[in-house]
Amino acid sequence: MTSFLRQDRSAPVAIWLLVVAALVLAMVVVGGATRLTDSGLSITEWKPVTGAVPPLSDAAWASEFAKYRQIPQYELVNRGMTLGEFKAIYWWEWAHRFLGRLVGAVFAIPFAWFLIRKQIPRRLVLRCWGLLGLGGLQGAIGWWMVTSGLSNRVSVAPERLAAHLGLAFALLAALVWTALDAWAGEARRPLPSPWRRGSTALLGLIFLQVLLGALVAGNHAGLVYNDWPLMNGALIPADYAGDSLWGTIAHSRGAVQLHHRLLAYLLVAVAIGLAFNARRSSYLAPESKSLALATSSAVGVQALLGVLTLMAGTPLWLGMLHQLVAAVLLALATAFAWRVRRI
Repeated sequence: MTSFLRQDRSAPVAIWLLVVAALVLAMVVVGGATRLTDSGLSITEWKPVTGAVPPLSDAAWASEFAKYRQIPQYELVNRGMTLGEFKAIYWWEWAHRFLGRLVGAVFAIPFAWFLIRKQIPRRLVLRCWGLLGLGGLQGAIGWWMVTSGLSNRVSVAPERLAAHLGLAFALLAALVWTALDAWAGEARRPLPSPWRRGSTALLGLIFLQVLLGALVAGNHAGLVYNDWPLMNGALIPADYAGDSLWGTIAHSRGAVQLHHRLLAYLLVAVAIGLAFNARRSSYLAPESKSLALATSSAVGVQALLGVLTLMAGTPLWLGMLHQLVAAVLLALATAFAWRVRRI
């Protein structure tokens, strides 16, 4: 029995992966605060090891501030900023990067331990290596994103922000799915489920909405068109079209906000249908029905938060809460998609 448990499932491995997922969720929320406070460019260098230590002396703070004063964001947006004001944005970015390092350590150290003790189910070993690779890639993409705002811009490029946030959410979903696999063990008789495609489509729509939300954030589009359900009294914003197709999709503030709104309406409709059909289904297990209801409810809460955040002009606490619920929603949709594959 012990051999079976070691080979097929492992509760300690599942708990470890869920702890890492919780840290990724925290990093997403702090990352949202970093963006909302325009703090992401306050650290102008990427030092994966030595950068873990913040400035500890007046001279060190003066050096960091001098580096920041050389980039366009300071010259064009924050000229005249005091050292105290710089410290406020620096600490947000430092906390975000510290969480990234913490996620790496909390994943890598137990991973090595579990590998040595052969406690990771064999079918999940390669997947865990993939998760480690995704974490490293996320750090590299984060710096790639930051570099876009250090020379010719006063903020990071929206499409790079979308790539960075999208990978974080993909990593969160992969961690949750793998944790569930480690906890439950391999499904001995995978059965066809009419809910497979629907649950996967819902997960895909939520992920797409995350990417659209990142484009809204990257373009500061939550600061315009703050009425609802219309946009400055119109169905389609006056500045919808950009100077090109990509300019419209990725850089037009009116377009990215409209796209984010439209997909939100679709998601709410899908969520209502999901809850209704799940409740009536004689096929779904009680656990699957509960996850369907929780996912649908989270969609509704998130849509309401989106409207409130927009109409309030995106205050820090509402923006962070909106991003937190987005991460929780994705985790719930992932759990639902996993569960329906086991009836």
